[in-house]
Amino acid sequence: MTINEANFKGQKVIVRVDFNVPLDENGKITDDTRIRGALPTLKKVLDDGGALIIMSHMGKPKGKVNPKLSLGQIKDAVSAALGAPVKFAPDCAKAQDAAAALQMGEVLLLENLRFYPEEEGKPVGVEKGTPEYDEAKKAMKESQKEFAKTLASYADSYIMDAFGTAHRRHASTAVIADYFDADHKMLGLLMEKEVTAVDNVLSNIKRPFTAIMGGSKVSTKIGIIENLLGKVDNLILCGGMTYTFAKAKGGNVGNSICEEDKLDVALSVIEKAKENGVNLVLGTDCIAADAFDNNANTQVCPAGNIPEGWEGLDAGPESRKAFAEAIKGSKTILWNGPAGVFEFDNFTGGSRAIGDAVAEATAEGAFSLIGGGDSVACVNKFGLADKVSYISTGGGALLEAIEGKVLPGVAAIRG
Repeated sequence: MTINEANFKGQKVIVRVDFNVPLDENGKITDDTRIRGALPTLKKVLDDGGALIIMSHMGKPKGKVNPKLSLGQIKDAVSAALGAPVKFAPDCAKAQDAAAALQMGEVLLLENLRFYPEEEGKPVGVEKGTPEYDEAKKAMKESQKEFAKTLASYADSYIMDAFGTAHRRHASTAVIADYFDADHKMLGLLMEKEVTAVDNVLSNIKRPFTAIMGGSKVSTKIGIIENLLGKVDNLILCGGMTYTFAKAKGGNVGNSICEEDKLDVALSVIEKAKENGVNLVLGTDCIAADAFDNNANTQVCPAGNIPEGWEGLDAGPESRKAFAEAIKGSKTILWNGPAGVFEFDNFTGGSRAIGDAVAEATAEGAFSLIGGGDSVACVNKFGLADKVSYISTGGGALLEAIEGKVLPGVAAIRG
């Protein structure tokens, strides 16, 4: 069953969304992309004449209640976006009465799912690799099923619309689907769009294909980087990763972020790019700062020759030119991760240069897919959201899908 074939009139529908939105110190949302992304699905349920139960996680409370990560903070914002009053259940596992009392056309938002360790299904307080951990894991698997069963009991139908967590087999993203038959579980409109966008990039590659991978660590991206080396024509590696590569090539990176235990991995990536005929573009210069601060003193220096006490916080002018050159003329573009500490206004130049080049290529007919929280925040910060083809709400999920892995959140619905 697809969501467009379904009619939710007279049904209570539980929808897994990804409302893990960034908040400022006062609990106000700083980027509501994820809430806006879920609206078509949520409104479809209400327009059909159904009742809506919304569930999500926020942050990493590690199975404990943390008021700073309460979804109660975003209730009013969700209500304003939906144009309907939203009730709040302060305990997601004890919302039976609130769900039972819900009338058609009404909306109930459940508290943060991850306040319960059963959501992620990870044992808490037991050391990994011990016999106790294995026992605890077995017990947790059963508890996770019970937790999912409780969530399922609130509703007649289940919609999975949280692409950002589709790569995790959590209670609310995959296990819950076992408690609904094929006609009462489906992917949401956002999920369908996300899956189609990934298919577009992978099955329908128009060349040249350029991937831009930013962010701080090689270790979190190595699987996707290796996978992309067999697919892309140009691979731009930027952000904090720059300095692991610079150090691997024998450079000095001062106080820059650098994964010393991944230098051999960096050299292997350089080698594989050569073997596959991929144009690997690494930052050659950077904007270095004498402190991790927006108002720090800065200087432009080679990425492999940063003075002691200084750290690279953004791509330098030569790197920006090289990035833009590689992006120019591309027909398929994937961008995940910024080129610098774009949260600081004085270190946005590298990410902005990439954003502008992607927007120009898109205007020339390229299909551009932007994925991952930071890249999305970049695109929004620079006012480029309507100048790219598709903005994905998922970081890890997008990367795993592009890596060719089966996403549990999709498999639970589609089999």
